[in-house]
Amino acid sequence: MDPYYATLKSLHIIFMVTWFAGLFYLPRLFVYHAMAKDKISKERFVIMERKLLFGIMNPGALLTTIFGIWLWLQYDHVALWLSAKMVLVLFLWMYHIYCGKFYLHFKNNKNERSHVFYRWFNEIPVVILFLVVFIVVMKPGVSS
Repeated sequence: MDPYYATLKSLHIIFMVTWFAGLFYLPRLFVYHAMAKDKISKERFVIMERKLLFGIMNPGALLTTIFGIWLWLQYDHVALWLSAKMVLVLFLWMYHIYCGKFYLHFKNNKNERSHVFYRWFNEIPVVILFLVVFIVVMKPGVSS
């Protein structure tokens, strides 16, 4: 494999792992935040959520996308599996934006969702991760 391409791919994977770490953890914080009763705990969760969203998730999402587009520009043909992956990444970005929306609700003490909602909400990136990994590894539509 070309070292330039391998470097791009490695950076894409590294930042994807970073992004997913945040996507898995932030909604879990929302679960605990929704259950919190005292002001000190609620303030602590807002700080943790802010640091995770702005310090890990946003840079991870942005760099994953930049390196993904860079890889896509190196790819010499349009592939069905790649189009499917891009659709899933778009859904992941929508999920990420919703996480930001929920963070603002918590920050402004306007959360109206229960911890049960956030427990279910937390499962969405798991499903997307499974689909993306299987699509990328199996590359449906590509003959061996």
